[in-house]
Amino acid sequence: MFSWILALLLALIVWTLCTAWFWLVKRRRKETRLGLNALAGMHWRDFSEIVRRAMREQRGLQDVPGEVDDSREPRSDFLMRDDQQQRWLLSCKHGRAYRIGTAAVNELGAAARLAGARGGILITEGMVERDGRSAAEKQGVEVLDGHLLWPLLQPYLPGDMESQVKTAARREAIRRISIAALGSLTLGLLVGMGYLTSRMDHATVAEAEAPARAAGATPAASVAAQPALSPAAPDPAPSAAPAAGTPGILGDDADPDPATLARYQKELARTLATQPGVLSAFWLTRQTLAVNRNDDIDTIWPRVCNEVKRYPSLRTVRIQLNPRVGVDEPVRWRQCATL
Repeated sequence: MFSWILALLLALIVWTLCTAWFWLVKRRRKETRLGLNALAGMHWRDFSEIVRRAMREQRGLQDVPGEVDDSREPRSDFLMRDDQQQRWLLSCKHGRAYRIGTAAVNELGAAARLAGARGGILITEGMVERDGRSAAEKQGVEVLDGHLLWPLLQPYLPGDMESQVKTAARREAIRRISIAALGSLTLGLLVGMGYLTSRMDHATVAEAEAPARAAGATPAASVAAQPALSPAAPDPAPSAAPAAGTPGILGDDADPDPATLARYQKELARTLATQPGVLSAFWLTRQTLAVNRNDDIDTIWPRVCNEVKRYPSLRTVRIQLNPRVGVDEPVRWRQCATL
């Protein structure tokens, strides 16, 4: 349950971050780009009109008497004055393709001085290069391009044009947020399943190691439980001979040395591989014997146990019975004897 809570929390965090990015950042950038495209698509006369209107209402600039030209010819420069009667030369570079550098800025600065203006204002939907901005600071020219121009002229666009720009930007942001929601959900599911799988693998390893730890602790416990023999006490009596009914038991040493135990393990794996219904047998660990089979477990299990019990030191090993090839069944673990 905790894994799915973690996955849901992760998905919500990722989706929230994506939503904030797409709505607060990408949507505004998209709106600015679409707005500049809309401004660039306007007729030059309409564009110059909203520029002069924005200058009048936001900057307090007024047209200089006698400087307004009502001809149908395109004009890009306008002379306006502020409340202190100081003149400013506006230069409009109408179009998104403009990449303005030092030369155009120096030209505007020189034209402003010839017109007796205090400075110039360069307005374009395009972009002023870095060297052009450096020249503008020296020439006393204010630059209004790209992302600076859109907030200035946005209130003066025709209502239908402004709504189309905002709607298109909002629709694009919602589409990206929806995709982010699906991606976040997928990421959460992957993380949750990965966490659950890792926990299951950890539990399986712990379960596989438990018999080994138990088998390793038993000899020490048995030795500790034996009473100490006094020096004068006679040697203990030799162990009784194997029962008459078990003449076939091999390796009657219950605690052999490592080399002997390894030999017993090889013999047992080799012998099991010859049993009917058993394809092969091999040791995964010192306490886990894997058996590949092609017959039912209940059929081969007595044969497996008969061979395992012939080795007292291997009677308590954990036997992993792998599923048959092509049969949908789980892995089974069994023991022929317990401690």
